[in-house]
Amino acid sequence: MNTRTAEHVALDVLWEAETTPILWLQGLGDWLAPPLEALTHLGSHTVAIVVLTLVFWCLSPGLGARLFIVVASSGALNYLFKSVLYGARPSWFDARIKAHATHGSFGLPSGHTQGATVTWGYLGLRSGRRAVLWAAVAVIALVALSRVYLGAHFISDVLAGLLLGAAVLWAALRWEERITAWWLGLSTVRWTGYALAAALLPCLAATLWQLLVRGDWAVPVEWTGATPVDPAGETLTGLYTVAGALFGGIAGFTLLAGRGWYSARGALVSRVARFVLGISVVVLAQVAVDVVFGGLTGLAASAVAFVAYAGIAFWGSYLAPEMFVRSGLAGRPGARAAAGDTPGGTSADASDRGERG
Repeated sequence: MNTRTAEHVALDVLWEAETTPILWLQGLGDWLAPPLEALTHLGSHTVAIVVLTLVFWCLSPGLGARLFIVVASSGALNYLFKSVLYGARPSWFDARIKAHATHGSFGLPSGHTQGATVTWGYLGLRSGRRAVLWAAVAVIALVALSRVYLGAHFISDVLAGLLLGAAVLWAALRWEERITAWWLGLSTVRWTGYALAAALLPCLAATLWQLLVRGDWAVPVEWTGATPVDPAGETLTGLYTVAGALFGGIAGFTLLAGRGWYSARGALVSRVARFVLGISVVVLAQVAVDVVFGGLTGLAASAVAFVAYAGIAFWGSYLAPEMFVRSGLAGRPGARAAAGDTPGGTSADASDRGERG
């Protein structure tokens, strides 16, 4: 028995054991589906984009920039694992499990759970407030529960997402100060090379793995549910999308730091205007990409996703702040700028806290 066969057998045994608690949970009734479908979005990419842009443009640029890098890095790691492990989703594995939430990519580890752990965990820990931290823990737990009930993930997927998210959080909180100081001292050529390597190497590794190792993969006969046409391609495109956003964000933040950074301070109307203008461009760009390139598949779709989302992230991290400054909606940090107004800072100043209530 080769390693690949042994791996599949072990996963099948695990998933078979986890099917019973998922069926029991879903047996509590469909009335749970609407609230849990709403809660599960707290770990989605859409909510993450809204939170990241809101924090960076309107509340605390230093905190927002760091949060973006942590969340994007976590997302790339998640998709890299999905691209290697080829994990089924419960509704693919067993036709008896209802798919209240459908996804085209592989399931292991849970991206929503990992994303919620990193996003809300980071904000909770950085807030310095126990109540906020416990609220973050509650959100993470509810997202994890929702993924199992909705038939999107096995319990093992959720646990893997929690562990990976916690590992990313630990690494970020331990090393971000040193890495930020080191990064801001690099020359343009060096940081550009490092940023490209950080974004492209996971994509290259996953692509070679799928082509050379998993090239003959087919849906196992043991999977009795409905499986998407090309989960491997969807997963790879997801990785290229997040990796492109990571590169665009790193490039934008680094260039913005070189121009004197950006301050989120200002009247409430200015902050609202920034968010509305900035997010409108993000939405329009995403729609345009879907309309123009939505028919692409395979590596072509992945390559376009990398470039497109690198551009969208560059808009959010550099072009939008520069537009805000030049239009008078924002300014540069002054001599008395708070930590949250600098690339190395993580907290908002007193005026920022006042605007937030």
